[in-house]
Amino acid sequence: MRSRQVALHAALAVGGLAMLFPFVWMLLMSFKGTKQLLRDPLSWLPDPWRWANYPDALATVPFGQAYWNSIYIAVLNVALTLLTSAMAAYAFARIKFRGSGVLFVVFLATQMVPMQVTIVPLYLMLAQVGWVDSHLALIFPTVANPFAVFLLRQFIRAVPVELEEAARIDGAGRWRCFWSIVLPNIRPGLGALGIIAFLASWNSFFYPLVFINSAELNTVPLLLSQFAEQYGAADYGLQLAAAALAVVPTLIAFLIGQRRIINSMAASGLGGR
Repeated sequence: MRSRQVALHAALAVGGLAMLFPFVWMLLMSFKGTKQLLRDPLSWLPDPWRWANYPDALATVPFGQAYWNSIYIAVLNVALTLLTSAMAAYAFARIKFRGSGVLFVVFLATQMVPMQVTIVPLYLMLAQVGWVDSHLALIFPTVANPFAVFLLRQFIRAVPVELEEAARIDGAGRWRCFWSIVLPNIRPGLGALGIIAFLASWNSFFYPLVFINSAELNTVPLLLSQFAEQYGAADYGLQLAAAALAVVPTLIAFLIGQRRIINSMAASGLGGR
């Protein structure tokens, strides 16, 4: 058993280093110039270190505006996703009505439909309400999240029904039970879902590419793509510095929430499937 544990931990360490390698390589290469990268691409340490890549990248394109756009879009997306998903999950977990099981299965089945299939009708609908080339097109279409509803439904089903029954005896209604009893008991799930939704919103590229036309509305992934097209061939070090700046929020979110995400997956039963 001990040898198996050692082998398992060794394999996990190798896998972790393999996952970490691209980020470390990008970070080190972001301090090189294009000539140094092309002359000796396999060397790890820059010689000399080109610290000016980062201020040059920030001065070349409006990273500040793109950062603000991505941050407030992600925050609104997280807030709306948590609210709507928690209410839908509570309805599916606690309120029994005719066809609820079939409706839940159909709702989950929409998760298997690629976004590329629905992008044309979605674009037409958003164009009719005037949301194309606005941040509203990046916020509201992603709020209805089948995975989020399923995850929170698993947490709600783990909350003892007796707590709600006692509250209803005291005169609490559905909304009071949901707000005062259910939500406080599923905070780990809400926290994990919030981090997942934030990362998904921050890294989203397809929706901004389709719906956003104005430069001042660019998100970080969209700006990074335009930056790579314009300056990638001219200065690879500058491009890697811009990529490193773009990945900082996702790295922070992952470091803060990795344990919460893993624990939530295990508690909800997703880790074993």
